[in-house]
Amino acid sequence: MRSRFVSLLVMGGLALTACSDSDTSWKSPGTGTSGGAAPAPAKQIPISSPANGATDVTTALDLVFDAPATAAVTLTDASGASITGAAVSSTGGVHWVPDKQLKWGTEYTATVKSEDATGEVKFTTMAKPSGLQRVTSQIGDNQVVGVGMPMILSFANEIPKDARAGVERRLFMESDPPQEGSWNWFSAKEVHYRPKEYWQAGTKLKLRAAVGGVSLGGKSYAEKDLTVDATVGKRVIMDVDNATKKMTITEDGVLLKTMPVSLGKPSNPSDSGNFIVMVKNEWEWFDSSTYGVPVDSPDGYRTKVEFPQRITWSGQYIHAAPWSVADQGKRNVSHGCVNISLDLAKWLYGVTHIGDPVIVKGTEERVKYGDGWTDWELPWEQYRKGSALYSA
Repeated sequence: MRSRFVSLLVMGGLALTACSDSDTSWKSPGTGTSGGAAPAPAKQIPISSPANGATDVTTALDLVFDAPATAAVTLTDASGASITGAAVSSTGGVHWVPDKQLKWGTEYTATVKSEDATGEVKFTTMAKPSGLQRVTSQIGDNQVVGVGMPMILSFANEIPKDARAGVERRLFMESDPPQEGSWNWFSAKEVHYRPKEYWQAGTKLKLRAAVGGVSLGGKSYAEKDLTVDATVGKRVIMDVDNATKKMTITEDGVLLKTMPVSLGKPSNPSDSGNFIVMVKNEWEWFDSSTYGVPVDSPDGYRTKVEFPQRITWSGQYIHAAPWSVADQGKRNVSHGCVNISLDLAKWLYGVTHIGDPVIVKGTEERVKYGDGWTDWELPWEQYRKGSALYSA
């Protein structure tokens, strides 16, 4: 499910009054107060994390307290500068997260106030560690992506299993309109987020990876927070059918074009599966020596290819292949790619975005999971189980 930041409502503080020395009202003997007994002291709001006086606190602060989520939180550093934030969860108490990463080696004071109670802690964040890792996104700000595109965060080093839940708790993903989705540890170096069904066309995507200072295992920590704002484009889907040797392209449910294709020959068949476009270029050099076949061997090649759109890491593309036009729509002669004519490849290049689905069916082989962004190869319930925070 997507996470939302919950705005906090600032509540008024308690107004306690006392009599002045010049008060001439009647006083009950022996009380020293006006009008009866002294008011009861304010109740204390328990703050379970961080502990009062704690040092070495992560800069990815998670302030946890036992009070209504509408309680007002004030967070200030030693200079008095305030840091805003929001309640993001109420599991095991209210979890309040600042809107930005805290500073390394800095003293802070957090105060929580409700209508009838207050709580306060002072703490110091950890010194800046030497083992800092950058976290990067495959989607850039303001990028338009296809309806099949997962949000993908990459890490420089492998994240051990016991550190993944801590990372995932700091990943706040929003979609507008709202759509059900889940994080999935696609590999030890990548965590993906995809919706249950393809994104709706026009969806606005917003991610705040509030990971700066989060432990990535051992002595490694995330260097800083990351935000991404992107938009989902039109619903462009490419269906490739080996039985007919044709590819159909639809946009928002309307057929745009049907084109003849040639797929992988029997000795090197194309994979069937649920793919998405990962890389688009106007041209690339295709070189068989990159996967162990010498260029000067009978099956070798080094060719400049126009309008390649990559769908697997092992080298399957949709691309222009003017040398196989006579075979397209009739027989398979490629090394595993989807061959189309130059004119059709140029047209298709102008229609698609990174993340557009490519569905290939009827070939002799099935894609291996992880050979490309194969998130859509898994049924929804199985995909959800890849979350470090999965619960049935």
